[in-house]
Amino acid sequence: MDLKTMTYLVVGFTFAVYIGIAFWARASSTKEFYIAGGGVHPIANGMATGADWMSAASFISMAGLIAFNGYGASAYLMGWTGGYVLLAMLLAPYLRKFGKFTVPEFIGDRYYSQTARIVAVICLIVASITYVIGQMKGVGVAFSRFLEISYDAGLFIGMATVFLYAVLGGMKGITYTQIAQYVVLIFAYTIPAIFISLQLTGNPLPQLGLGSTMADGSSMHMLTKLDQTITDLGFGTYVNQTGSLNMALLTLSLMIGTAGLPHVIVRFFTVPKVRDARASAGWALVFIAILYTTAPAVGAMARFNLTNTIQVAEVGAPEGNLKYEDRPQWFKNWETTGLLKFEDKNGDGRIQYYNDGNKEFAAKAEGFGWKGNEMVKVDRDIMVLANPEIANLPNWVIALVAAGGLAAALSTAAGLLLAISSAVSHDLLKGVFVKDISEKNELMASRIAMAGAILVAGYLGLHPPGFAAQVVALAFGIAAASLFPVLMMGIFMKSMNRQGAVAGMLVGLVSTVVYIFVYKGWFFIPGTNNLPDTAANWMFGISPGSFGAVGALLNFIAAVVVSKMTAPTPEHIQHMVEDIRIPRGAGTATGH
Repeated sequence: MDLKTMTYLVVGFTFAVYIGIAFWARASSTKEFYIAGGGVHPIANGMATGADWMSAASFISMAGLIAFNGYGASAYLMGWTGGYVLLAMLLAPYLRKFGKFTVPEFIGDRYYSQTARIVAVICLIVASITYVIGQMKGVGVAFSRFLEISYDAGLFIGMATVFLYAVLGGMKGITYTQIAQYVVLIFAYTIPAIFISLQLTGNPLPQLGLGSTMADGSSMHMLTKLDQTITDLGFGTYVNQTGSLNMALLTLSLMIGTAGLPHVIVRFFTVPKVRDARASAGWALVFIAILYTTAPAVGAMARFNLTNTIQVAEVGAPEGNLKYEDRPQWFKNWETTGLLKFEDKNGDGRIQYYNDGNKEFAAKAEGFGWKGNEMVKVDRDIMVLANPEIANLPNWVIALVAAGGLAAALSTAAGLLLAISSAVSHDLLKGVFVKDISEKNELMASRIAMAGAILVAGYLGLHPPGFAAQVVALAFGIAAASLFPVLMMGIFMKSMNRQGAVAGMLVGLVSTVVYIFVYKGWFFIPGTNNLPDTAANWMFGISPGSFGAVGALLNFIAAVVVSKMTAPTPEHIQHMVEDIRIPRGAGTATGH
């Protein structure tokens, strides 16, 4: 069976399952729409949380980052997984004990302020919309290649699918759909990795294959061979890149951003008890670890296969460069999407793929008659999806990867859209503007808000500001700077008052968004030609994606300073905070 037909069958079957689950588990009350009724089993919730959290950035884009950045991309692995430990230990149990539907509702009640609740809604929407753009990019990339349609058309199909199962089912439908999506995405990620690891190293476990010797008889280790291959073409070393302040801040930003993301936090409201919230976090880490320990091998092996396919044999030998007319079918397929582009700069009909930014190697390349890197575009987001094709794996494996990429993007998009719609309907409409709204009308408002959020996300997804993981990193930075500090202080600082919380959120949000807009070149500064997004222009070498940690620090400082200058927190609020943090009956055995 040809690849296109196989892909339609596999993707169509998985979509039918998702929509069928949504009909079976459709929400009939606001409690089911917001928190799935509060009765989800911890293991099931852990699996749904894993799917909710492992987005297109994790499935599609993270391995692409690792493929091209090597060691430098470990910040994403450490930050995203480390953040889950923070979430499990410092936030999830306490927020679950508080027992509210949404993060803004907790902030509004904890800081006894409707203003704080509204500001929290704004922070949530900005972070979530930014995050969902990355998911829409992943949906468009996957559809455009495997269904052989345009990126825009693929995006619209993805929007329609999310609309059907998210708007209908709410959190109840999304939860059980995400369990199915986790199964699809984890098989789609690990099966090709096993095939490719066997091909290259003879080891069926990708995690071990990454450190094994090559199966080509060279007796070289996989990473050593890859490092030699890319450094021979003028690229930077893969395994020995040095750390920096920016990398440390990026890791911290991703870590506390993970702990502050509202669509992840709300998942811990869906279980019956506080103990179940901790168990859910533990199970989620187990399910996430399967993909995250595989990602470094997927990225490294994808880079090796891509480089060896395009720039084959000895560097500088004309017979070693692939003829464009002999390019393989996978190359042609991805060219049609516009995500892979070739330009014959020296007119020799062969493909020269090297780093022409390396002055030393560029001089050597000029002696070969090369006029510059002719792979003028290799979108990082194609690496995971293209890798099985490059490795000539069976069509069913390639189709499964397409279904997995879509499952990852759609599962997270649904969770984000639910967080946005809940903030609009429950926190703004019912909590502030129409407090006496009926449950039926609130449920209808939630669905309308989600439909509106899908349209906004789709529109922004048509013109994403970067590749999926890059956009998602910005969202994590916004969540880190605006929501994480106020949640932490709300639980662990009973003296923090409403004025401090509002000031902190605004300072964190505004400083981070302004920094991102200025240093991504999206905001015109009078007297400049806009600042290119390069390390030379960043303030103290801090990239826009890493600034969330700085924004969080500014949030903490502003909140503490303002709280010291204003009225103290009411006594009943301080008692409430103590009750959230300290289990009932604690100290009775000792008399304390």
